[in-house]
Amino acid sequence: MTTIHQIIPVLAPHDAVGNHTLQLRDALRGAGFESEVFSEMRLGHLRDVGRAISDYPSQRAADLLIYQSSTGSTAVDWLLKRPEPLAVNYHNITPASFFEAWDDQGAASMRRARVQLGALARRSRLALADSPFNAAELTDLGYAPVVVAPLLLDLDARLAEPDAEVAAHLARTRAGHHWLFVGRLAPNKCQHDLIAAFAAYRLAYDSGARLTLIGSEAAPSYSDALYGLIDDLGLHGAVTVAGSVTDAELAAYYDDADVFVCLSRHEGFCVPLLEAMRHDVPVVAFAAAAVPDTVGDAAVLLQDPSPVPVAAAVRELLEDSRFGKELVEAGRRVVAEHALAPSAATWLELLRSHLAGVGG
Repeated sequence: MTTIHQIIPVLAPHDAVGNHTLQLRDALRGAGFESEVFSEMRLGHLRDVGRAISDYPSQRAADLLIYQSSTGSTAVDWLLKRPEPLAVNYHNITPASFFEAWDDQGAASMRRARVQLGALARRSRLALADSPFNAAELTDLGYAPVVVAPLLLDLDARLAEPDAEVAAHLARTRAGHHWLFVGRLAPNKCQHDLIAAFAAYRLAYDSGARLTLIGSEAAPSYSDALYGLIDDLGLHGAVTVAGSVTDAELAAYYDDADVFVCLSRHEGFCVPLLEAMRHDVPVVAFAAAAVPDTVGDAAVLLQDPSPVPVAAAVRELLEDSRFGKELVEAGRRVVAEHALAPSAATWLELLRSHLAGVGG
C-alpha cells in the first residue's frame, strides 16, 4: 500500500490549514492510501487526533511526506534530515513587516518561518499552493515544480443553527446596516482601516450602522490601538469586537450581516470571504494579495482602501438591491467551485500523477 503522511506544526480547531490537512488525510485513506497526520501540537478537541512527530519512525516510513506550511516550526529541521521524498503545501506566512511595530517576538518568528520555507526548497520534490499568489512566492524561492491545488474546505461543516440569544440581540438593536468582518485582530488584516471606513460611512450615509469584528487577538498592542481608535472616532456602541465565537454565534452574525467588508492587505487565501458567500452575504474587499484569486467576480474589489472610497462602495452596493442579488448569485457559484468532493479528487489526481512520474 502506498503511504503518504502529512506533517503540520499545530493541529488546532477552526483552523483552515488544520481542517485542510484532515480532509486530505480522509481523502487519501478513502482512495486506498495509508495516511497519518503528525504534528508538534494538538489543541482542543483535536488533542487525540493524529500522532505526535516524536512518534514518527526513525527509518523511512512513507512514499511521500507532505508538509503543511503556514508558520515556523522545529519540524522543518527534522524534515531536512528525513529520507522520504517531500512535498510542501504552502498556505502563506505573513510578512514580518506587518508586525514589527506591534509584536517584536511575533515578527521575529515570521522572519524565521520564511527562512525555513526557503530552506525546504532544496528538499522539495513538489510544491503546492492554495492560490496563485502563494504559488508565486514559492516560485520566487526556487521551488519547482509549483502547482496550484485547491484548499480542501467543507463550508457546510461549520453551518449551525444561529444562536438564538445573539440573533435576538442583533434584531433588537438594529438601527441601520450591519457591516461584518471575520479574521484575527492582526495588523495585516487592517481592522484599523475598516474602522475608519465604517466611521466615514456612518458620518456620510447611515448614522445607525454598526460593525462587528470577529476573531482572536494576534498582537495585544494592536488590539489596544483598535480600541483606542474606536473611542477616538466616537464609535463606542457602534463597533462590537466579539473575539472568538462559537459556530452558532458566527451563524447568527452572518445571518444578520448586510455586507462583509475586508480591507486586509495580506491574505494567502482568506476563507471567511467564502464563508460570507456561503451565507449569501455580499462582499466588498480591497484587491490585495490573494483576495482577487479567492473571490473572482463575486465581490466588489477596491483599488483604494481609504475611508471615503470604501464607504461609497458599500453605500452603492447596499442601495442597489439588484446588484446585491447579482453578487450573491456570483458568490454561490464561487462557493460551488470550492466544493469538497471535486477539490479532493483534484488533489488525488495530482498526487497520483506525481508518484507515477517519480516511479517512472
